[in-house]
Amino acid sequence: MFTRDHWLREWKALEKRESRYLRKRQEEKTSVIRQKLSEKIPDKLEQTLERAFQKAFVLVFEKGKGVIEKTYNKEKYQRTYQVNEYAASLGTTRRTVKAFSRQAGAGRAKNLLISGVEGAGLGLLGIGLPDIPIFTGVLLKSIYETALSYGFSYETEEEQCFILKLIETAFLRGEALIRANGELNRWIDDRGEIFWEKQPQIERASASLSEAMLYMKFLQGIPIAGAVGGMADTFYLKQVTDYAELKYKRRFLKKQGKM
Repeated sequence: MFTRDHWLREWKALEKRESRYLRKRQEEKTSVIRQKLSEKIPDKLEQTLERAFQKAFVLVFEKGKGVIEKTYNKEKYQRTYQVNEYAASLGTTRRTVKAFSRQAGAGRAKNLLISGVEGAGLGLLGIGLPDIPIFTGVLLKSIYETALSYGFSYETEEEQCFILKLIETAFLRGEALIRANGELNRWIDDRGEIFWEKQPQIERASASLSEAMLYMKFLQGIPIAGAVGGMADTFYLKQVTDYAELKYKRRFLKKQGKM
């Protein structure tokens, strides 16, 4: 286990990163291009997009886990975590502690590349909405790998609710972001029972995703211009996985620190 001094340093560094993340999200403003695009988007597109994400989450959670797990070596992630944890227990050097973050970062980088190629390729063909199950699969794959890197599972309904809450919160702004982030932190810090129900949380995560991605999915449905919208998949994937890394690391440090 970590020494208390080292645990405190890691915790303070994480809190600073989270503060920067929240401040950046608070300061973001809607671009002029996005404002103009909103005038061109059909009224029903957001509802269609929201329903598509809901169906994708249900599909991936119910039938997609086995397929996703074929794209990475789950046992290797678990072994690597055990090795890293054992090394940290022998001596808490900077290298041994950062090993967990390095493992999580390697998986995220690979998934960002996959998302960029997939999104741009479909965008060039003018394919927008049909790629949602693929994007959702890559998104959950990246979160699953982050969870494994920090020693957590993703199979239970409780963990799935946690993941859905991560996704919802990653796209919020203002007071809604502060409130949802606080809910996650209180659950992590108190180690209580999850109080989010799965189906309502699927709906909230889908609404948050669809609102954020609406404009880029509209572009992605237009050939050639769609490449721009498709490449935005990578931006949104990074936004979620960066936030997921903050929350899983918080859980990890809480578990190691016995606080």
